[in-house]
Amino acid sequence: MAYLNLLPWREAQRKQKQARFVTMLSATGVITFLVVLGISQIYSAKIDGQNSRNNYLQSEITILDQRIVEINQLEEKKKNLQRRIELIAELQRSRNLGTQIMDEIAKVVPAGVYLSSLEKKGPSLLLVGKSESNNRLSNMLRSVENSDLLTDPLLEFIEAGQDSSQLLSDFKMHLMVKGFESVQGPAKATTPAQPAGGQK
Repeated sequence: MAYLNLLPWREAQRKQKQARFVTMLSATGVITFLVVLGISQIYSAKIDGQNSRNNYLQSEITILDQRIVEINQLEEKKKNLQRRIELIAELQRSRNLGTQIMDEIAKVVPAGVYLSSLEKKGPSLLLVGKSESNNRLSNMLRSVENSDLLTDPLLEFIEAGQDSSQLLSDFKMHLMVKGFESVQGPAKATTPAQPAGGQK
């Protein structure tokens, strides 16, 4: 005798397919969520690691900035010390400068040239005096050019004297002191009109 299935098998088959579809869709959704969650965790870990490295670099940069400030302060102190050392050395060199200048002036001023005043302003010297002749002043200029301490002689003027004898000419001469470009203070010395380079 033949067997007949009287149950609604098509409806059951359709429900079974729907159940499988829903199951697959749910599984796909769960897998997608897990994948997205995993990727998010990976990128979050990378971001946290990069932030940690950035914070470390920032702290090291801060330390280096502090060291740079300290180095700049040390450099400034070093420059100040060097300036002080140079000033002390300059003062040491110029301590006997006045005596050396007067001694050198006595050497370069020939007989027949008389100084009435000598003025020093920094490295510059101003000589004012009288001369018996222009040749004697020429000899003085040559002596200054050969001097180890004096240099750059410049004769500002020479003119006939105003005294009654009119045997002497008035002159004014500028000189420079070698190696003492910033020697201290203007100092002025005035001497009576007398020969500075020897006897007449």
